[in-house]
Amino acid sequence: MKVIIFGATGMVGQGVLREALLAQDVVQVLSPGRRPTGVQHPKLTEVTLGDLGDLTPIEDRLEGYDACFYCLGISSVGVDEMTYTRISHDYPVAAARILAKHNPDMTFVYVSGAGTDPDGRSMWSRVKGRTELEVIKIFANGYGFRPGFIQPTYGATSRTRLYRVIYNLIAPMTPLIIRYAPRYATTTDRLGRAMLRAARTGFPTHIVENADLR
Repeated sequence: MKVIIFGATGMVGQGVLREALLAQDVVQVLSPGRRPTGVQHPKLTEVTLGDLGDLTPIEDRLEGYDACFYCLGISSVGVDEMTYTRISHDYPVAAARILAKHNPDMTFVYVSGAGTDPDGRSMWSRVKGRTELEVIKIFANGYGFRPGFIQPTYGATSRTRLYRVIYNLIAPMTPLIIRYAPRYATTTDRLGRAMLRAARTGFPTHIVENADLR
């Protein structure tokens, strides 16, 4: 299996990348990004792009992939709707469209979050909800993953300072959260394995809630 991972330097992406590189049936991983991951592995190929909304510079390298795990995103805190929409909607939809040209049968997993709703009150919820709908429309094997609380594992760290502070503060409680509230919490490694499961066997629904990410 050959996979593409967007956002491999982020907390979720780090977890997904780790699981993909560990998986015996994954033979190649392509990571387009603005900065290197710092990971060295014979399966991994990294491509640096200045604009992740435009994949035409690497279009000739996008054919023959079985899955795309789209983990790229930003926090909505302090971000205007136009900027948030560009990164959380326009970028993944553009990637989905160009990948569908070359890999129409691929599995495309877009990571949104618990509470995502195209008709929701929150700006981030509406934006990500629209993105889910677009991805599912483009790909027969398209999914919107909606994790709740995510515990970073195996060295995965958030690039958002506020999130790092929060994770450090509640770190002693996270094992209890994972154990006693599995419907509302997951880990970066479980999330990565769930994405690989989507590529291997699929899920019964296109919208995958946190309780199913096990």
